[in-house]
Amino acid sequence: MLVLVAPGQGAQTPGFLTPWLELPGAADRLGTWSDAIGLDLAHYGTKADADAIRDTAVAQPLLVAAGLLSAAALGTQTSAADAAGADLAPGAVAGHSVGEITAAAFAGVLDDAAALSLVRRRGLAMAEAAAITETGMSALLGGAPETTIPHLEKLGLTPANVNGAGQIVAAGTLEQLAALNEDKPEGVRKVIALKVAGAFHTHHMAPAVDALAKAAEALTPADPKVTYVSNKDGQAVATGSEVLSRLVGQVANPVRWDLCMETFKELGVTALVEVCPGGTLTGLAKRALPGVKTLALKTPDDLDAARELIAETATSAADAAGA
Repeated sequence: MLVLVAPGQGAQTPGFLTPWLELPGAADRLGTWSDAIGLDLAHYGTKADADAIRDTAVAQPLLVAAGLLSAAALGTQTSAADAAGADLAPGAVAGHSVGEITAAAFAGVLDDAAALSLVRRRGLAMAEAAAITETGMSALLGGAPETTIPHLEKLGLTPANVNGAGQIVAAGTLEQLAALNEDKPEGVRKVIALKVAGAFHTHHMAPAVDALAKAAEALTPADPKVTYVSNKDGQAVATGSEVLSRLVGQVANPVRWDLCMETFKELGVTALVEVCPGGTLTGLAKRALPGVKTLALKTPDDLDAARELIAETATSAADAAGA
């Protein structure tokens, strides 16, 4: 089984969309999305510097657009309207944090326009919430959850991302994060400040939940056409309304990517492809999912290898079904 995954905020780098816009139709598609949400995605994806694309209101739509563009280029026709190419469709989809909106589009829960509209409102609302108090996030490498999480809570921090593979992301005020640097949990080798503008997936984002809930009222989600694995608890979600409800609530609740990967194991996932700007989730999978073949779409040069992996996975599944 193939799982198609979408990364979250922090994966973006200056100019990362440049080679993708050279593909047929990509620039036109991005232009249409830009006009619809009032944000020049091509500029931010090709010319803007690191500080500009660190802005939450910019980064989130940019990441969803990148995921949709790269999946379209790959040929993974997964939306409800795309019957052709079904042999390339994944068996499951998931996204990390804002990547869940990308995954919702892959699953046919939202069309591309609705996904971009929702993520634009999400980014603006979370940026507004982040401006209330100076907050941030730091990744902890090493250590065990049973010792790290209580230590973070003692410092007033939230384990905002429990990513598995020895990685937990702490979120809170800048003072709390400074204290963490001086008082690391037992077994933690390194604390790395992340390039994000706030303490996402914590109570600091509560104002954004209300704003996103209002935006979601205008949407009519469809039920997932493929298995949709949720950050909330790693469980597969069967209805579009529940997916949308979870997308709203997750901005103020922890991401449990570790549980998503446990579900990948239970589903029998044998291959994982991470859409642009890939790398983060494949890195976690290499450590937590031994035996699962992984591939990250970083540039269009990766497309042929990804198609080969998808075809190989489909052939193996057909052979197993006929055995």
